[in-house]
Amino acid sequence: MLALSFGLTAAVLWAVHDLLARKLSQGTALLPILTIVLATGVLGHVPVAVWQGGWEAMTGLAWGVAALSGLAFTVAIGGLYKAFSLAPVRVVSPVVGAYPLLTLVIAAAQGRAVTGGDWLAVAAVVIGIAIVAIAARDDAPEGYAAAPGVAIGWAALAATGFAMTFALAQAATRLGSELPVMLAGRLAALSVIGALLIWHRGQLAPQRGHFGVLAVMGLLDALALGLVTASGGLPRAEYASVASSLFGVLTVLLAAWFLKERVRPVQWLGIAAVFSGIARLGLQG
Repeated sequence: MLALSFGLTAAVLWAVHDLLARKLSQGTALLPILTIVLATGVLGHVPVAVWQGGWEAMTGLAWGVAALSGLAFTVAIGGLYKAFSLAPVRVVSPVVGAYPLLTLVIAAAQGRAVTGGDWLAVAAVVIGIAIVAIAARDDAPEGYAAAPGVAIGWAALAATGFAMTFALAQAATRLGSELPVMLAGRLAALSVIGALLIWHRGQLAPQRGHFGVLAVMGLLDALALGLVTASGGLPRAEYASVASSLFGVLTVLLAAWFLKERVRPVQWLGIAAVFSGIARLGLQG
């Protein structure tokens, strides 16, 4: 199915993005990195948004909610990069990838009925994260720049940010149009990160060879989001959302292969529980 292919492709793109984020964020100032990644992502969105149009559907309220989604995305991507700068992928990705659980909580607060299958999926995610967190206590200190609990806290902040981002972006889309909402949100996030960079007197001077990689990361993120968005008009569009939400598993696998981050069997158990629950939530949705 085309929707499934779009989702799997998006998962691969996000996994590569997160792998590079883990590699480049260690021991590096994060604001310049975030600025470049967001700027290239915006540049990738502009031609598509201009070409596809939909601007006439945007209302003042739609612009406002889209801007709020951008603020939430600032929290999400900031927490993501900070978490990756502090701890291995095996600890961070399962927590960040659990954002569908928070999306369910938001939907329930808005009046959506929560089924028994939903609660089973939530239990699987919570148990899986608990296993990952407890197992991390026995990890060797290599690969950690802070205690596991600190990194998990940043990862949880990122997950909360992503859940709020998608909830607000969906609300803005209902009020307006998808591509303008996406572009407005990214511009809002870039504005906040850029302002923080200026406030802290940072410089856009990444290490040699990193600028091109950061630009690629921004384009990967933009393309992945575009694929999931484009799948909305395809048959069985939910397959794209479910498949793309498994990016965390791929990130752990890539980190184990390329970064040599060892994952113990008990950690694999927790990771499997988290992403099984996420897949279930996606199918329920």
